[in-house]
Amino acid sequence: MEHEGLQIEYKREYIDNFKYSVIAFANGDGGQILFGMNDDGSVCGVSDVDETMLKITNAVRDSIRPDVSLFTKCESLVIDGKDVVRLSVSRGTSRPYYISGKGIRPESVFVRQGASSVPASEAAILQMIHESSNFVYEEERSLNQELTFSQSEPQFSSRSVEFGEVQKKSLGLIGSDGMFTNLGLLLSDQCPHIIKAAVFKGSTKSIFQNRREFNGSLLKQLDDAFAFLDLCNQTASEIHGLERVDSKSYPGDSIRETLLNLIVHRDYAVLSPALISVFDDRIEFVSIGGLVPQVSFDDIMLGVSIARNPKLANVFYRLHLIEAYGTGILKINESYSDKSVKPKIEVSSHAFKVTLPNANFERQQELYKRNLEERLMAVREPFTREQQIDSLFARKQFVSRKDVEDSLSTSQANAVLILRKMLEEGKINKVGSGKNVRYIIRH
Repeated sequence: MEHEGLQIEYKREYIDNFKYSVIAFANGDGGQILFGMNDDGSVCGVSDVDETMLKITNAVRDSIRPDVSLFTKCESLVIDGKDVVRLSVSRGTSRPYYISGKGIRPESVFVRQGASSVPASEAAILQMIHESSNFVYEEERSLNQELTFSQSEPQFSSRSVEFGEVQKKSLGLIGSDGMFTNLGLLLSDQCPHIIKAAVFKGSTKSIFQNRREFNGSLLKQLDDAFAFLDLCNQTASEIHGLERVDSKSYPGDSIRETLLNLIVHRDYAVLSPALISVFDDRIEFVSIGGLVPQVSFDDIMLGVSIARNPKLANVFYRLHLIEAYGTGILKINESYSDKSVKPKIEVSSHAFKVTLPNANFERQQELYKRNLEERLMAVREPFTREQQIDSLFARKQFVSRKDVEDSLSTSQANAVLILRKMLEEGKINKVGSGKNVRYIIRH
């Protein structure tokens, strides 16, 4: 017999973790698992063929999602006079396949690596999702059916939108089988997806100043994250003539539109948090989910949009949180139309990043620099003036008021005050009177 490898695996007897290999074969190019075989390919046989086959078929049916049974074939063989059970697994059409009850996450999705079945990377999972034409995450049945909506109900009520059983079905929170879908999960109190936010000092991630996590229903996360970011959106004021002009660090609806884009277009098939990083000079928004098929980067910059989560987008549309699909990027760019700095949008195979620059940062830096220079000047000025006067008296035996004016480039009144103070402090003596008054250093 051939050795174990990419498409063949041996088991001495039935063992529950064989399902990892079933998943890996179904997610890859298929393969075979032979029960009653030693690792070296020698035959040891199984003691009860019927019982072994029953355990295998039940585990395949009950432990793997989506149902992979149609892509498996379990049969008995006799090799070297001993009973062996062979489970053949074909490449599935509803990839990624995963362990039931754990959802689509790296620890429950397996792929083949040499002779081993190992957890798939997030990138590999995303690739399988994109290649699986019939997989729509928000329409799949939720693995958690114990859902409550105490956080979303007030959002619908405040906008006079009904949110009863009928509406949950028409919006897609409840599927045709009467079970909650993943859309229902996203809008429920039990939503497992979160947003992580952090505030950093300066323009790097070296020093944390604050960090938050937003969880619960996506509608609650939207409100909580926006309130947090609104505190970061400081107002700068300048006086122009008789009027004061206020300017936000992040203009118009740029934060709101970017946050909505982060939530509505995120790829929820992968359990990875959306990230918001606040720096002195910018805010970065990063979420899992690159471009959907058939849409290029240039397309989205023109306003073309194919919603990754159309039912979720429809809920946000019904709640008047978004006006139309595809307008978000345009609004973000338009909010900076009169600014010298512009938003930056970056897309990779599996992620989307929007960077909003702080429109007031350069002005704030200029004001900070000016204030710092003024403070330093205020500290240095008395010392410099005293040095100049000492130098003046060192050069001349007799010093007049006019000499002080010229040396310090100051007014007559200020020169009089300086000399009067030096007299009171006993540093100089006054000689003569009237126009002939002179001052000498006291030794």
